[in-house]
Amino acid sequence: MTSTQQLVGMADIQAMKGNGHFTCLGLGSCIGFCALDPVANVAGMVHVMLPERFPDKPVDKLGKFADTGIPALIEALEKLGASRSRLVCAMAGGAQVFKFGANVASKLDIGARNGIAVEAQAKKLGLKVIAKDIGGSAGRTMTLDGATGEVKVRTVSQQEKLLCRLRA
Repeated sequence: MTSTQQLVGMADIQAMKGNGHFTCLGLGSCIGFCALDPVANVAGMVHVMLPERFPDKPVDKLGKFADTGIPALIEALEKLGASRSRLVCAMAGGAQVFKFGANVASKLDIGARNGIAVEAQAKKLGLKVIAKDIGGSAGRTMTLDGATGEVKVRTVSQQEKLLCRLRA
């Protein structure tokens, strides 16, 4: 059976039934979050750019923010037959790609804030996050092979590594 390749761009949400292969490129301070229901054979990924939507501004792309992107991904997966109770998830990214002076507040560390926000959304939605590769200063690429459940992460300075398997 062939696998469909899905590139998950910034602020993008991709979900499919079957043996899809998802790639989230350029995860600097952004977070790639993937989920798989191994029973329904449904998987997806979102490329989150910021922790939360801006007050009093319309949201142009749900995937842009953790507080809209994670719930939207789960909704898309459920529409394809996934059960939230069976979803197994992983996340990567959240690097501090810009260095600030010692007097600059940690509020500017978007990567760390993104990681906290995505984890909070996962907890709020009752999701099982079994692996994460977040923080540090290196950007990442994250892939999910829906057929095998393998989640892999690569940085410029390190070879690709297996983060986890979302299928038992």
